[in-house]
Amino acid sequence: MFGIYLKRELGRRKKAALVIALGLALGIALVITVNSVSAGMTQAQDKVLQSLYGLGTDMTVTKARTAPTANSSGGPRFEFDAKGEDDDDTEQSSDRVSTQGGQVLKAALVTQVADQKGVAAAVGALTLNVTKVDGSFTQGKAQSSSGTSGNSGQGGAPGGGSGGGSTAAPQVQGGGASFDVNSYAVAGVDVTNQDLGPLASSKISSGVTFTSAQANAKVAVVSKSYAKENSYKVGSTLTISSTKYKVIGIATPDSSDSTTDVYLPLKQAQTLGDAASQVTTIYVKATDSQQIDTVKATIQKNISGTTVTTSADLAETVSGSLSTASNLATSVGKWLSIAVLIAAFLVAALLTSSAVSRRVREFGTLKALGWPSRRVTRQVVGESMVNGLLGGALGIGLGLAAAYTVTAISPKLTAELGSTGGGGGMGGGPGGGGPGQQSASNTMEIALSAPVSVTTIALAVGLAVAGGLIAGAMGGWRASRMRPADALRSVS
Repeated sequence: MFGIYLKRELGRRKKAALVIALGLALGIALVITVNSVSAGMTQAQDKVLQSLYGLGTDMTVTKARTAPTANSSGGPRFEFDAKGEDDDDTEQSSDRVSTQGGQVLKAALVTQVADQKGVAAAVGALTLNVTKVDGSFTQGKAQSSSGTSGNSGQGGAPGGGSGGGSTAAPQVQGGGASFDVNSYAVAGVDVTNQDLGPLASSKISSGVTFTSAQANAKVAVVSKSYAKENSYKVGSTLTISSTKYKVIGIATPDSSDSTTDVYLPLKQAQTLGDAASQVTTIYVKATDSQQIDTVKATIQKNISGTTVTTSADLAETVSGSLSTASNLATSVGKWLSIAVLIAAFLVAALLTSSAVSRRVREFGTLKALGWPSRRVTRQVVGESMVNGLLGGALGIGLGLAAAYTVTAISPKLTAELGSTGGGGGMGGGPGGGGPGQQSASNTMEIALSAPVSVTTIALAVGLAVAGGLIAGAMGGWRASRMRPADALRSVS
């Protein structure tokens, strides 16, 4: 009897049922859209942080930055061979290799960090900045200070972008000169544990990666973008400071542009940078992701002179349109969703109560025929539940359509990565320069998606049921107060 009466009443009041269902649908669709976009923002930010930290890294340890001295050099200087007055223009080339930001740690600290409570693994890496000068000049001796040019010098982002093509104005004594200054980043990788460190966020798309037997081999892996720009391929020879390296692999970043151009075995990088038994960054993986803050505090307490940076610290430095959109989605979007849902529930309840009021004769007659109040209430709640589930189905459909549209359009968001004040720029990971410095590689472009999870769908179904129950409770309460005499008065 309940089902037959329910079907008949919903069929008679299709328009009213559709209005109630649409009201709930709009609120539920907005909740799904906001949740899916927020999830997309989180994924985008994770991609940004992953490109800096690498897969599986929970924090990095770097040397605490010290203030520069008054006599510190403004940048690397280059010496070239002197030429006689009658000599023709001569092409010359010089490389200046420096550790990133000049902040290094003893490699022995890697083991000390790994021994701290809560640390599952720790590996060291050495980030170098190579400034290459190519040019020609005659008549005398020329010097160049390239610290002020584009991507060159210390303080450029590790990975500073590939190439760069910066040009510095040379300082020439008694002659003329013309040359280019380019900078690129080199990362020394612990070949025995590549699951952590700068190479962990990339996959080898061509060739092979390092083996544990190549701890001090003259081999290199180059990023895809750097290889393309400089026409490198597997088997090519890469020369840094007169040392030749065989390219054995091309690395493609998993999420965004690579922040490192060339990867070498750690020992080779230490030799190039004149940094024997030194590292610039220690990558750390915690045993429990819920205890990262505790592990950070432990390392800072037991190992002085270091800066420990977690992904949460880096997340606070992300700005640009990604940060703005994320704030809108999590704050404005959340409160807008709540406001719309409250309005939808209220409208559904009022419309249901109003519909019950127009059915005074019907419910009064049913009570006169012997229907108890609880049966009438159950009938009204049943109708409201069907309206709520219909609204939920429509809302899920609209929400999925909105999320699909966002994913299909894939709007581009920019993420600018600032400095946390750590020893390695942006938290000490490979990706930061000196204090207060920014470079093109610190800005990433991320395509926004809007993934819809099972949890979000379950939330939508729960909201549909809640909306139906609220509307049914209001309508049922109104129906339970009716008396058979009300039906007689409505007839007269």
